[in-house]
Amino acid sequence: MSNQAPNEARVIPLRPAAAPDQATAPARSPQRQGPAFAPRQTPPAPTSREPLWRDLVGDVLRRERLAQERTLKEVADAARISMPYLSELERGRKEASSEVLAAAARALGLGLTDLLSLAQDELARSARPRTGRSRTTAPYNGMCLAA
Repeated sequence: MSNQAPNEARVIPLRPAAAPDQATAPARSPQRQGPAFAPRQTPPAPTSREPLWRDLVGDVLRRERLAQERTLKEVADAARISMPYLSELERGRKEASSEVLAAAARALGLGLTDLLSLAQDELARSARPRTGRSRTTAPYNGMCLAA
């Protein structure tokens, strides 16, 4: 038999009782009731900024165009994209679709694989000084594309 009154609900706490310093904190408003979450942990700030993929690809496009002594207009016309858009790509201001990257690469006499391989080399080069470790295993020569 229960010692509880017949029309009273019994409350079973699902969370441990509040710590003494939380007992004096103001209660949450009724519409904001919900589970208590631990404070969000912010990840430590990286020591150096990793380059963005669009910056690496843009650098490769510009370097290849300048090595061929071609103007933005010539390459943009050959790729059938606008000159301002190609300029934005070279400066890393725009994320290009794979179709646009392939067209820009073809206009420079490269395949999409060549363009991405050169960008991967740039990424590997920029990552090496940051780690400060020498490789003890064979280098990875694969390519990873993410959309």
